Amino acid sequence: MAVEGARDDERGPHDRSASLVPFERGAEGAAPHAGGPVPPVPPDGTPPGPGPRSGGAARRVGARTQRYVRALTERVIELAPRVPVRDVETLHRQFPGLSTEELADRLVAGATRSAAAVGAGVGGAAMLPVPPALPAELTAEIVGVAGVELKLIAELHEVYGRRAPGNVRERAAAYLSAWASERGIEVTRPATLSAAMNGELRRRLRRQITKRTLRTLPNLAPFLIGAAAGAVLNRRDTARLAERVRADLRAGATGPHSG
Repeated sequence: MAVEGARDDERGPHDRSASLVPFERGAEGAAPHAGGPVPPVPPDGTPPGPGPRSGGAARRVGARTQRYVRALTERVIELAPRVPVRDVETLHRQFPGLSTEELADRLVAGATRSAAAVGAGVGGAAMLPVPPALPAELTAEIVGVAGVELKLIAELHEVYGRRAPGNVRERAAAYLSAWASERGIEVTRPATLSAAMNGELRRRLRRQITKRTLRTLPNLAPFLIGAAAGAVLNRRDTARLAERVRADLRAGATGPHSG
């Protein structure tokens, strides 16, 4: 992506002191033409529903959408352990003299700018009249923003002294769970930090990705409308996610099922 190599102070260098490093691993049922035969009305007066062809088309679209979301979920799961995360000591060296809240503000500012840049870049690419490229652009934006937000979530937990315990895969699962729930993690409950990417976590990730996909569609509007929409929507969504996570961390890292 165009913004892949871009770095700012808030995102920081590829410091891996706390990184999650890699681990092994149409409907055809159109209305009848005017003058054509009128379909009979059943005796109960209920108008006939869509024909089997339109129902089959809807099922095919639904199946393709489910396959797309599942594949996108696996991409985000693969991404999570590879996100470079700075530990709290590195952050304080990079931003000396800042309080916890001031440091968190810096991280959020950098993440919202990065998410906005991803949205603007993808929205600008949608200006090209190449419809087959749009699914790829949609994937690039969702995965790109997920990477920015996973990094932000992990570093906010560092700043507030709530780093997820466990090994690489356990921390990856914890921050993925936080991203899917848009909440802070419960470091005092190891059961919530299971390294296994179980069915429940995958379902929550799929719901989050489906929601993000629907919100990202306006970014693919033609001309510069999509670029502007992408920047504004991504900045807003990332800022809202950060505020929810910070609220939990300030309160002692409450979990995704708490009020």
